[in-house]
Amino acid sequence: MMLGYLLGRAGVDTLVLEKHADFLRDFRGDTVHPSTLSIMLELGLLDEFLKIQHSELRALSVEIGREAFKVADFRSLQPPGDFIALMPQWDFLDFLAKSGRRFPALKILMSTEAQDLLLSGGKVVGVRARGPEGAVDIHADLVVGCDGRRSTMRAASGLQVESLGSPIDVLWFRLSKRNSDPTEILGHLGLDKLLVTIDRNDYWQCAFVIAKGGYDQIQAAGMESFRASIVDGARFLADRVGELKSFADVRLLSVSVDRLIRWSRSGLLCIGDAAHAMSPIGGVGINLAIQDAVATANLLAVKLKSGGVTEHDLDAVRRRRLFAVKVIQRLQITIQNRVLKPRVLGEVRGAGVPWPLRLLNSSAWLRQWPARLLGVGVRPERVCSPENP
Repeated sequence: MMLGYLLGRAGVDTLVLEKHADFLRDFRGDTVHPSTLSIMLELGLLDEFLKIQHSELRALSVEIGREAFKVADFRSLQPPGDFIALMPQWDFLDFLAKSGRRFPALKILMSTEAQDLLLSGGKVVGVRARGPEGAVDIHADLVVGCDGRRSTMRAASGLQVESLGSPIDVLWFRLSKRNSDPTEILGHLGLDKLLVTIDRNDYWQCAFVIAKGGYDQIQAAGMESFRASIVDGARFLADRVGELKSFADVRLLSVSVDRLIRWSRSGLLCIGDAAHAMSPIGGVGINLAIQDAVATANLLAVKLKSGGVTEHDLDAVRRRRLFAVKVIQRLQITIQNRVLKPRVLGEVRGAGVPWPLRLLNSSAWLRQWPARLLGVGVRPERVCSPENP
């Protein structure tokens, strides 16, 4: 949607396909980081965007046992990016879609699923899709796969994927929120447990980290055991875990960390999770995807409008974005292997508090650096694509 907005704004005839009738998917990320807020400001959309119901995270702490450790302070960043906005992604997508419909060049087709690539002489020339009226072939100068970590476009492309591995999966569920609940504590570590609580204003969207492939074992132990594990991770939820009636209230998110060796071939480009699946650690996935979209529009909009792009032009997106992706994926893998595996997945029983947490907790000056890395990222993009007069 962000790429569609930017290309439509530049006057490039653009069609966005969304297979569902709406954007209401519960697996979508909620964390809108300062890097994304800055882009919304550059587009003149920030004031209207922030009128949508959201909560604001200005500092981040992690709870281990009964002790809280301050990790990052976003108030050290330049306004308006001095907080993380926690907003359901369906609201973000609705906002972009409504804002983008003012551009004559942008068309959005809901309930229309891209199912395969159209090829001619080895070049991608469009997609075969299925919409409300049945199958349809859509021809295009460029197809952009933005369809996530299980991308249909990526699978059809033959592009090679490099898997970086992940020892974790995530169980996804919601619990009600009380006015007395902690606000700045996002991660809760109990004995061999990690629970992340995301503020969705009137309820908590919860992510419970488990060992890869461990869901069957948790189900076999029963719902009462699972509720007890939640309370061990975050005691303040003890009075409401009964809201989980059965495992039908719990969804499994299979975590993968990977990236394409090449992100493109003639007529096709993959960006976002379709090009580089991220771990949920840090909530950076949607923000990196938006950075990809901005870089793509910056590099390709003028060329698309004037007559098309070459394979070298498409590869420029990968060359621009790869360093940032590699840095964040390497950080996520390090946290998975050095923190989550020994302390959360039970490889080291009774592991103590990691020394970097104690150091960050002791220094306000140090807490600005994880805030900058998490909130702004590596090589943040600025909107340089033109606006069609």
